[in-house]
Order: sequence, then C-alpha cells, then structure tokens
Amino acid sequence: MEIWINPACSKCRSALSLLDAEGAEYTVRRYLEDPPTAVELAAVLGRLGLEPWDIVRAGEAVAVELGLKTWAREAGERERWIAALVEHPILIQRPIITADDDTAVIGRTPEAVRSVLD
Repeated sequence: MEIWINPACSKCRSALSLLDAEGAEYTVRRYLEDPPTAVELAAVLGRLGLEPWDIVRAGEAVAVELGLKTWAREAGERERWIAALVEHPILIQRPIITADDDTAVIGRTPEAVRSVLD
C-alpha cells in the first residue's frame, strides 16, 4: 500500500495515524517533492474510478491562476488536466491511498482509510 501525502495536511496526518493504529504496512510518497508522472496519475485515476477534474483542489491559488473552473470537463481534455496536475501537484486532492488489491481511495475520512484495510 502507498499513501500520497503532504505532511502539512491534517487529513494526511490523520490517515497516517489511523494506518499506524491498524498496523498497516505502507510506504509514504510526499507527492509535492516526488510528483507522479502522467502515466502514474492516469493509473491512479483508473483505480479511483475518477477523472482528473474530480481530484482537483480548486481552491488552490494556482487553480485560480490557471482558470481551471473554465476548463472543459470532457474526455478530450483529460490529458490537459493530467498535465496540469503533474506540473502543479499541489492541485491533487490528498491523501490518496493505493491498496495492494488495485483499489485506491482519497482518504479524507476515517471510513475511506479503513476501506482499504478490509
């Protein structure tokens, strides 16, 4: 299992605490320092069952600068969205947990984190 975190994020710290309390084995990826490639991000999106615009932190300053709210949310624009997330990883919702069974969740709630432990 791998968890993508920003150490400054309280939701990420909570997810790590829960994983530790449950004795889960995982690796940490500080995705701001080690951003995913476009291929990695596309694979995680597939595991999440989401599109890139579904995991965007729209309130970030760079999202406003890029005008993401005006970008089309359709299949033909998917690569553009993924490129923006790779270039500006701060835009990626967190924490993302990829489980060993090929599932993934955005672990913003304890329930979501526990769902990868079953």
